[in-house]
Amino acid sequence: MTLAEVPSLVTTRAAWRGDRLMEGQDWVYQLDAAQVAELEELGRRFLDADPDLRFVQAEDYPLDACADAVRAWREDVDFGRGFVLVRGLRSDTYSDALSAAIYYVLGLHMGDPIRQNEMGDLLDHVYATSDKTMDDPTAMSSKVRDKLVYHSDSSDIVALMCLRGAKAGGLSCLVSGAEIYNEILRRRPDLAPLLLEPFHWDWRRQDHNAPADTYTSPVVSVEQGVFSMYAGSLYIITAQDYPGVPKLTEEQLEVLRLFDEITYERGMAIEMDFRPGDIQWLSNYAALHARTAFSDWPEPQRKRHLLRLWLSSRTDRPVVAGFGKNGVVQHRAEARGGQEHPDARFSIRTMAVPRLIS
Repeated sequence: MTLAEVPSLVTTRAAWRGDRLMEGQDWVYQLDAAQVAELEELGRRFLDADPDLRFVQAEDYPLDACADAVRAWREDVDFGRGFVLVRGLRSDTYSDALSAAIYYVLGLHMGDPIRQNEMGDLLDHVYATSDKTMDDPTAMSSKVRDKLVYHSDSSDIVALMCLRGAKAGGLSCLVSGAEIYNEILRRRPDLAPLLLEPFHWDWRRQDHNAPADTYTSPVVSVEQGVFSMYAGSLYIITAQDYPGVPKLTEEQLEVLRLFDEITYERGMAIEMDFRPGDIQWLSNYAALHARTAFSDWPEPQRKRHLLRLWLSSRTDRPVVAGFGKNGVVQHRAEARGGQEHPDARFSIRTMAVPRLIS
């Protein structure tokens, strides 16, 4: 790709700075009493029916009071700033199973859940079970208290629901992929084309049971004029440890260093402290996410606990072939190879309980 072919500055709502967003609160959606009541009733119905999470459909649990809100959230996530924080659910007064049921129902209306690991989990837990730090190659990011660097997940949309917050720390941090790209283009237009070329990514570190060590994807996709980003230099760097992976050039290392430098510059990111019941819907194509380190409560029932959904979007967003991890994820109805893992769970009551994996 020549410099003349490199896309110009992104000027859509997806290009934002965190310090400017923090001047207002239009990224927060407050549920009203009628919406909360509807979601609680749907959650109770879902618990009573206990449907198979692989096959239940959104139309089985139609929305009325929340229908317009969900359409607005999807518009914000897919075509706006790339995220929204929904506030007002009372998870501190619910059972974890009821919170999970409400969350899964909303997830069905926001997209289609996909499997998050080789065990087939459609609902996962961010719940620290280990004292490992992320410099340990066996550490799983959702099971430690260490800070997480900026990265993209493996789906169109990633969602987090807070059941309980940390004793201290654990802020959720988001940064605009389009604004990072804009800054690279302003400062080093000679390096920008490299972001549109494929990199090897460490699959094994993201999922210890992955069927291969790596997969490939560019960092930036521009297709039919739509800008998308898939990032996380940690997994590009650690992929270098596997035999057969081409060594990064000095120019590739330079653009990755510049990418990280801009990402962490003051004012680029927005930080939010989750409250119980908060749900964050986030486009993996629009924003990168990270987390600050945190300290936890000693009692298991008080520990920081988030639920996580990975969703395929229904918008058919155009991306270049092989972009992101979508080519290797497992959709919910069928296991890879047609054989379910012996520890697979597809009931909301069992999936509301975290696996104690370290």
